[in-house]
Amino acid sequence: MRMFGLLALAVLATTGCSRTENEPGPGGVTVSEAKALDAAAEMLESRDTPPVAGQEQAEAKAEAGAGVD
Repeated sequence: MRMFGLLALAVLATTGCSRTENEPGPGGVTVSEAKALDAAAEMLESRDTPPVAGQEQAEAKAEAGAGVD
């Protein structure tokens, strides 16, 4: 019976340690905000990056100059 009491006390003590969705974590953002930021970052990283301004012109000049010897 004493063991059951200790086990119940341990379970009750650890239930207060879980983090809720609205509780701020590291950096002051909540768990749900962190998930949203991760999803947004993943979406941005998966997009194709546009060419750097002027890169196409530089490549065209390099190709045109390579044929002239």
